[in-house]
Amino acid sequence: MDIDKEKETGKTVLNVSSEAVGDEITTGNFKEDVKFSGAFSALKHRNYRLFFTGQTISITGTWMQNVAQSWLVYALTSSPLYLGIVNFAASIPTLLLSPSAGVIADRVPKRMMLVMTQISSMLLAFVLATDVFIGTVRPWHIVVLSFFFGAVNSFDAPTRQAFVVEMVEREDMANAIALNAVIFNTGRVIGPTLAGIGLALLGPGWCFSINGLSFIPVIIGLMMMKVRPYVGAATKDSPLKQLKEGLSYIRHNKTILTLLMLVAVSNLFAFSYATLLPAFAKDVLHKGPSGLGIMSASSGFGALMGALMIAWFGHSKRRGMILTFGNLFFPLMIILFAVSRIFYISCLLLVAVGWGFMLQNTTINTLIQTIVPDELRGRVMSIYTLFFLGLFPLGSLMAGAVAEHVSIPAGAEFGAVIALAFGLFLFWRAPYLRKLA
Repeated sequence: MDIDKEKETGKTVLNVSSEAVGDEITTGNFKEDVKFSGAFSALKHRNYRLFFTGQTISITGTWMQNVAQSWLVYALTSSPLYLGIVNFAASIPTLLLSPSAGVIADRVPKRMMLVMTQISSMLLAFVLATDVFIGTVRPWHIVVLSFFFGAVNSFDAPTRQAFVVEMVEREDMANAIALNAVIFNTGRVIGPTLAGIGLALLGPGWCFSINGLSFIPVIIGLMMMKVRPYVGAATKDSPLKQLKEGLSYIRHNKTILTLLMLVAVSNLFAFSYATLLPAFAKDVLHKGPSGLGIMSASSGFGALMGALMIAWFGHSKRRGMILTFGNLFFPLMIILFAVSRIFYISCLLLVAVGWGFMLQNTTINTLIQTIVPDELRGRVMSIYTLFFLGLFPLGSLMAGAVAEHVSIPAGAEFGAVIALAFGLFLFWRAPYLRKLA
């Protein structure tokens, strides 16, 4: 294999040639002779198939842990506010570390960074499981471990998002982003269902243990990948200067800035309803852990349908219209869910909530990654991660406080009304969003 490096306008260009048996290498990606098209076109790439398989297993385990952890916290405290505190603890490192994590993602081999983050998350899951099994778990233990999970995810999330372009060809990038959402929401459907069963039959410790084991396929898949040596754009700039360059790009690109603002408002206010699901299940709809599992899976099923829809219409030229519809539909369905007192109607509304959320956020992710140049991808996606993950727990804290002092439904309605108002404002003041292709 011969690799020639050239510098063109400050960028590193890799010209790769190979006669590896059975492999055709295009821009450094191993393109297999496997036929996938339509909604699954990105799966024709061997690297992405390894990623897709491992992540599907791992995300299922993660959702098992999320649901089991929320149930355990509420069982120990009976406090909606404490649910918000746990999520807030996970947000602190994201708020502090995400921008610098994006700089690192643009400077280091992304595959090895992901191996390190997966190993770290696996060990944290086993620590939490051990704490439960030996009977020493306390609410503050979960807060501390949530902080460390958040620190790991601050580096994992932007790196994982920026890694997509190294696994597939550019024409399949939008499809791969949509399939990433399919992975997430397949786990979101299966994981809570398994968590409900596991909580009822085995207890939360086993849910945490299964999550720890679920990271092993991801680590194996990452190590099996064949990727070209890639460290990002050649630069002598300091990390601080690179960070300023990324922030300057965002500030001066009106479309990117507006899309990121939309993510921020949605995840700060509307998505905080998810934190209150254990309280809705127990004290509003009067269901146990199995009811919580069904509710979480309902939202995940809707999101999965939305992700598959985006994957199928991955080359649509009407992404702006899809985004606008999802941006208004998502908070409206949360408001309707908050006023429901019938369990099965609430579950149907959660399907609609998940569908609207995915139409909005997968479309935003695709648009951002389509617009942003490769050399800035890690930094821009770190800000996306900051807004997508870092602000959600802040909203959870607000929702928990409203639920504690007013009512549980009011905690969900409060943020949804704000997000809906912002969506209507953008519909009025930012018509160019509807024209994005």
